[in-house]
Amino acid sequence: MLAVVALAGCGGSSSGSSAATATTSSVALGAPPLSKPTRAVLVLDFVPNAVHAGIYRALAAGYYRQENIRLAVVQPTSTTDTLKLIDSGRAEFGLADGLDIAQLIDAGGDAQSIMAIAQRPLGGLIGLASEHLRSPADLQGRDVGITGVASDLAVLDTEVTDAGGDPARVHVVNVGFNGAAALSSGRLAAFTGYWPDDGVQLQVSGHPITVFKLDAYGGPAYPGLEVFTTRRLLSADPALARAFLAATVRGYEDTIADPARSVSDLIAANPSLPRAFTAASLQAYLPLFNAGGVAVGTLPPAHMTALSSWMLAHGLIHHPISAARFATDAYLPAS
Repeated sequence: MLAVVALAGCGGSSSGSSAATATTSSVALGAPPLSKPTRAVLVLDFVPNAVHAGIYRALAAGYYRQENIRLAVVQPTSTTDTLKLIDSGRAEFGLADGLDIAQLIDAGGDAQSIMAIAQRPLGGLIGLASEHLRSPADLQGRDVGITGVASDLAVLDTEVTDAGGDPARVHVVNVGFNGAAALSSGRLAAFTGYWPDDGVQLQVSGHPITVFKLDAYGGPAYPGLEVFTTRRLLSADPALARAFLAATVRGYEDTIADPARSVSDLIAANPSLPRAFTAASLQAYLPLFNAGGVAVGTLPPAHMTALSSWMLAHGLIHHPISAARFATDAYLPAS
């Protein structure tokens, strides 16, 4: 993967069609494009999927090229790779769950969030509708799958407690990332997963589900997927951050306005994606791109503070992280 990033810096893949397809740029939003062509690398959080539709829309429409950015999009082998590559300066931008970014900051990393992709947490408890679960408290005495990541237990404990149950009475089973398969085969009553992905996949495959979302059962309403970079980059090249976000925000605004077009752009760049599942997953993500009526990309300080407090209470970080240290909206385009 490091070789891919190195190649991208020397002239790797870039942003699709020409700038002639774009109608406006960051000039109209208060910031001029970069003065010369600049190469940058974006490391995804996972394999390309529906949540990335706005990025691939911006690539296909030429929005990054219009900002004078030659963008390479890289798929990581793990979340850890994404975090390490950005923190070490081997790539300029990355995508990660706010939980992961907070833990990187807590460990002394230089990361800072600069844009929210999804305005709400994506995790929660997922069960089959046939189980007739009324709340997370109904999972007492039942088998619930987790991946083994520490935050899964925090999600489970938070939701069961908020619903009036006792988390100690839940039978926890480590199933790795096979929760959906274990659920559909009848081995579990529920599992912790990303409901716009794991949950939608179950529904599309003929298994109706019940979802208990983290922020609906005692958890913080934090941005579940964020764009982050380093404070070093923001200090050394703020224009690059502004230009990158101007193009990215436009891609997500386009996606909200015309989801079908963005699905086609995403699949054109990633032909192995199944269209039915990708379209259904994007429908689940769409309300999250501007949830709460905020502008696309906004990082509400109160939400960042709430995430820090929740993580601290569950031992996921060792020190509180202020909203200003966690994230900044300063590089987003003007509304």
